[in-house]
Amino acid sequence: MLKIENLTKAYGDKKAVDNLSLHILPGEIYGFIGHNGAGKTTTLKSVAGILSFDEGDIYIDGISVRDNPVECKRKIAYIPDNPDIYDFMTGMTYLNFVSDIFGISFAARKERIAKYSELFEISGDLAKPISAYSHGMKQKLAIISAMIHEPKLIVMDEPFVGLDPKASHILKGMMRELCENGGAIFFSTHVLEVAEKLCDKIAIIKGGKLVKSGTTEEVRGDSSLENVFLELEEKNA
Repeated sequence: MLKIENLTKAYGDKKAVDNLSLHILPGEIYGFIGHNGAGKTTTLKSVAGILSFDEGDIYIDGISVRDNPVECKRKIAYIPDNPDIYDFMTGMTYLNFVSDIFGISFAARKERIAKYSELFEISGDLAKPISAYSHGMKQKLAIISAMIHEPKLIVMDEPFVGLDPKASHILKGMMRELCENGGAIFFSTHVLEVAEKLCDKIAIIKGGKLVKSGTTEEVRGDSSLENVFLELEEKNA
């Protein structure tokens, strides 16, 4: 579903991502772990087609992001760490705006908006301007907008930040359901306990380089994910 091949992205003399390769299969929830500045967000934005990159290529369901970015964007959804949504719109206006972009029929969007807004308990807030939303409400709206066109791949940057425990539980269920239906999830997180319990596979990045990847069991070994992460941080310091 997602193939990152020798991805390199530099800012001046500094390589934010250095020759990174990862493969994510349909049905997999893939966690992406690293400290601040490790290259996670740069990688995710490159996958989403927001950032250009210097070397390598990224394939979404076999299609090159470099050669055919629009077709790739039809297949994915991207949820940033800070949902920067149009404040002047209402929640419903925004969801209809996103639905229009993806050509979603009136009947399909109505059904999906009702389903997810009820799940996240914000149905009564969709008529309000987004400027009145809390960070958590904006995050819920961003998640709903990502699900509108039933993407094959969802790319998320710290998706659980700002969500209350119930909303986090709902999101985890949605992630697993999407993967059970043949989709895939690629997300970054600092919450290692979540990654350990939720992810099928995990990649750890430091200084733009991949330092360890594999199934959660392979990466964790006989220790906890937290211990493995801290040991790798020290070893590669």
